Amino acid sequence: MTTQPPLAIGLVGAGRMGSFHAETLARRLPGVRLAAVADPAPGAARRLADRLDCPTVYTEIGDLLTDPDVDAVVISTPARTHTDLVVAVARAGKAVYCEKPMATTLADADRAIATAAEAGVPLQIGFNRRYDAGFRAAHDKVAAGSIGTPQLLRSLTRDPKLADPAPIPPWTIFLETLIHDFDTLRFLNPGSEPVEVFAMADALVRPDFKDRGLLDTAVVTIRFDNGALATAEANFQAVYGYDVRGEVFGSAGMLTMGDIRRTHLMSYGVDGIAAETVTYDQDLFHDAYVAELADFAETLRTARTPSATGEDARAALQIALAAIRSVAKGVPVRIEEIHAEAN
Repeated sequence: MTTQPPLAIGLVGAGRMGSFHAETLARRLPGVRLAAVADPAPGAARRLADRLDCPTVYTEIGDLLTDPDVDAVVISTPARTHTDLVVAVARAGKAVYCEKPMATTLADADRAIATAAEAGVPLQIGFNRRYDAGFRAAHDKVAAGSIGTPQLLRSLTRDPKLADPAPIPPWTIFLETLIHDFDTLRFLNPGSEPVEVFAMADALVRPDFKDRGLLDTAVVTIRFDNGALATAEANFQAVYGYDVRGEVFGSAGMLTMGDIRRTHLMSYGVDGIAAETVTYDQDLFHDAYVAELADFAETLRTARTPSATGEDARAALQIALAAIRSVAKGVPVRIEEIHAEAN
C-alpha cells in the first residue's frame, strides 16, 4: 500500500493566532506538516519555527510563495493585508486558508474569489464557529427541520477585556468581531439570505475614545428572506470572561449553543454558586480552531469545496457593510443596496 506524503503547509504571520495555527499544523494534524513560516518582523518567523522544529523561515513572503516544497498557505496576518495575500497565494498556485475577514470591501472580496477560481485552488475562510461541535449540531438540526421554521435567531460575541483602544481601526466591531456573528446567523439559517439590516453602535466601554472613531458596543438586527428575524450583538469588555453564544427559535422548538464555563464544575458555598469561566478564545474554541485546519487539509486531499468559502466571507461582509451604513445614516439598509454598488 502506498502512503501519501504529508501535506506541506506554510504559514504567513507568526503572531498570536498564527502561532496557534502553526502548532496545529506541526503537532495536531496527522498527515500534515508545517513546511515554512514567513513573517516580515525581524526574528518572528525564526522564533516560532525553532519552537516547532520547522526548518524553513522567510522574512519575504514572496519567497514562501515560490517555495516548491509548500503545497498550501495559511494566512494569519492583520486584516488589511488579507486580500492581497489571498491573491498572491492563489496566483502562486497554492491552496489558501485565510483568517477572517477575507476583505473589507466587496471589490476586494470579488478580487480574491475570482483569483482563486481562475487559479483553480481552494479558498477557505476562518469562520471557526462553523467547526464548533455545538454550533455545527445546531446547524444540522435546523437543516433537518428539527425545530420547524426558524423565526428568531441570536448570536453574540463579548470579548473579555478592552486593553488599549488606541490602535483599533474604525468599524472594527463590524468588520472583525461581528463578522463572525453575521456568518454564524447565515450558518444557523441555512438556505436563507439576509435582506435588511439595522444597526446601532457606541463607545460604552471607553467613551473617552469615541471621538477617535472607537465603537466598542453594537447591536444589529437582520431580516432574512425566509421571514426570520435575527440579532447580533458585541461588546469589547465582558468582565466575567469570553462569552460567545447562539440561539435559534423555531416554530417547533429552540436550540441554544455556547457555554462560557471552563468545565462543568459548579462550586456551592456561603457566597452562592460559582463556576470558573473561559477568558481566552483559544481556550473556548481550541477544538474548533483545530477542526477548521483539519477540514482544510481534507479539502486538499479530496478536492471538495471548503465548509467556509470565499462566497461565505463575501456574504458576511455585505451584512457588515450594511450595518456600518446603517449606523452612519441611522436607518435600515437593504442588502441589495450594498450588492448593487459592487456590480
